[in-house]
Amino acid sequence: MSTAVKHVNKKFGDVQALYDVDLNIQDGEFLAILGPSGCGKTTLLRLLAGFESLTDGAILLDDSEVANNKMVVPPEQRNVSMVFQSFALWPHMNVREHIQFPLRHHHFVDRALKGKMADRVNEVLRIVELEDFSDRMPNELSGGQKQRVSLARAIAPEPKLLLMDEPLSNLDAELRMEMRREIQALHQLTKASIVYVTHDQGEALAMADRIVVMNKGKIEQIGTPEEIYYYPKTPFVATFVGKANLFKGTWHQSSVFTLENSAVSWRDWGIPDEIKKENLYPLRPEQITLTNQTQDQMTGVIRSRQFQGKEYHYSVDVAGQTIIAHLPISKKMEIGEEVAIMPLV
Repeated sequence: MSTAVKHVNKKFGDVQALYDVDLNIQDGEFLAILGPSGCGKTTLLRLLAGFESLTDGAILLDDSEVANNKMVVPPEQRNVSMVFQSFALWPHMNVREHIQFPLRHHHFVDRALKGKMADRVNEVLRIVELEDFSDRMPNELSGGQKQRVSLARAIAPEPKLLLMDEPLSNLDAELRMEMRREIQALHQLTKASIVYVTHDQGEALAMADRIVVMNKGKIEQIGTPEEIYYYPKTPFVATFVGKANLFKGTWHQSSVFTLENSAVSWRDWGIPDEIKKENLYPLRPEQITLTNQTQDQMTGVIRSRQFQGKEYHYSVDVAGQTIIAHLPISKKMEIGEEVAIMPLV
């Protein structure tokens, strides 16, 4: 299902949650909406689901308008399913009954699918690996199993658009990694368009075809994970995704950057023009090296060192600014040591 969000604004009383959001979601695409709490990402998801009315603009599903400032097509009349952060399981239904429910009541379920409901339920149970738990009640399930039930219920009616609102935030770190792989496998299997809301940059970078980065109700940048990570177009994207270090200075003819209060210059490595206009030079922690050769270089003092298996994570104090650098395990440096900060790119 192709989805178009056209110049959407949303107000809650005097508070504006979304500002002129314009977005196209391609058929079969895995799109992550990434941003901090309060940025408007869940509001946008609820508008796509039909749970909220918009203030201005329009939303189209497969070229059919389902929302504008005068009308809203309700959720049950959209070929959409949603996976909630809280699992939203019904305490009086077992696992099998949760999967049966949308097959019985979803407006867009194919008649052939309804005619083979038991087969479809068994198929979905196999997909989410819950065959041995079909008769269990929600209070008899672990967190990971509850999330699988929530996913199973959502995919059972074969929706064209699958909406996920921070579905892994209530799981522990190891289980989140496992569920990432399972959601990716479900996407490949179902071919549905997925809109996945998260504040976790690791989830978005690992899973999505494209990422929408939001801040304060606005879209800051849309791009592939690689574009968002390596070529951020705003200081917010640079620091929110991947925690880039931002160095201040001056760009000369858009090719040479001179550091502030210094004669040290660094070359351009493909930094977007939008960042250059801010007179900033972004470097990811892994794009930095530290050296003891401090002459004619930017220098700082190592304040902390964290062992991370294959690398050390250093924080370096440079005239009051903290610079983060990730170096291979072979380059061990000492706390309190004066070092030069140099770009690897």
